[in-house]
Amino acid sequence: MFRYLIKLAGAGLLVIAAAAASAQSNIYYAAHHDYQVVTVADGLLQPWSMAWLPGGDMLVTEKPGRLRIIRDGRLLPEAVPGVPEVFYTGQGGLFEVLPHPNFSDNRWVYLSYAKEEGETSVTAVVRGRFENDQLTNVVEIFSAQAVGFGHYGGKMVFDNDGYLFLTLGERQAPARGDLAAHPAQDLTNHQGVIVRLNDDGSVPSDNPFVGRSDALPEIWSYGHRSPQGLAIHPENGDLWESEHGPQGGDELNLIEPGNNYGWPVIGRGVNYGAVGRPIHEAIGQDGMTQPTHFWVPSIATSGLMVYTGDKFPLWYGSIISGALIGEQLARLHMSDDYREVIVEETLAYGMGRLRDVRQGPDGYIYLAISDGNGGGRGNFETTAVVRLEPID
Repeated sequence: MFRYLIKLAGAGLLVIAAAAASAQSNIYYAAHHDYQVVTVADGLLQPWSMAWLPGGDMLVTEKPGRLRIIRDGRLLPEAVPGVPEVFYTGQGGLFEVLPHPNFSDNRWVYLSYAKEEGETSVTAVVRGRFENDQLTNVVEIFSAQAVGFGHYGGKMVFDNDGYLFLTLGERQAPARGDLAAHPAQDLTNHQGVIVRLNDDGSVPSDNPFVGRSDALPEIWSYGHRSPQGLAIHPENGDLWESEHGPQGGDELNLIEPGNNYGWPVIGRGVNYGAVGRPIHEAIGQDGMTQPTHFWVPSIATSGLMVYTGDKFPLWYGSIISGALIGEQLARLHMSDDYREVIVEETLAYGMGRLRDVRQGPDGYIYLAISDGNGGGRGNFETTAVVRLEPID
């Protein structure tokens, strides 16, 4: 038995990988807090996102197009009616569920999803009233001007001022030829951007590109590839985003209004369709923003959160990312101003593809496992929602 593995991260930062007590144990050792993994609900089909309502109910989206309720520790057998039909093909499906910050007053819940449009699909957002375990008055408030069959984005978060942010991928546009002419560098579409909306889907008047004839006014930042994580830091209101690189070069970005995050000029992976030819590694151009942190090889980042609970006090302020290919949590210990990554620790590995990670209202850390590993760590034969609990 051993406690820690130490390795170097792609960015040259120290990585601490916690070790397990045994190959089949649900107990994990970590640098500051040992913990166990407890199943909350299993039998879900490709859970994608989790959120809590004020009364304690957990809402969970299933990618095929169902919204489920976990109440008092039990998954209710029936899906929530009123969810719009989704385009469940390839990477498409039902993505994020997000209650309004004033849900107790207005009962609004937001869903992002892949919507069929002609022979292709777009990323869309609807808002509906959640009452009596069903959605009513469902209205589409946003539909992206970008079509395709992959890299939908779909992550959502409200900031402290009540604005809604939504990630949108570059829809797998090839990164070949004139990189500066790539759609993610074009402000007249929604490919590879983060948009900022009012809670009704209208455009805030202080968005950075409002009033420009060569830009869509919803855009908050651009030059992204495939954004898979989005979180607001509750201490300072910073907006953080994680995204997939091509065969390596996953990124963590601190998002500032109007900034260009450089895809496909900035990258640390290998271009698909051009085996062995790297993307222009870390080069960039004037006016492009480098990532705060990156992963080589790729861990396939997924859900993103900032831990501020009381169950793991020595992890307070850490940014935590799920991973699909990496099948792990990456805990990033931050500087005192929460803007620089000091050290990375690997947590909760080997349980399957971790699609979402959230802090519950009880201060525990919850994971949505979208694909169980059928007999490995945790023995999750089906997909599940699980919880990390500290061991005293």
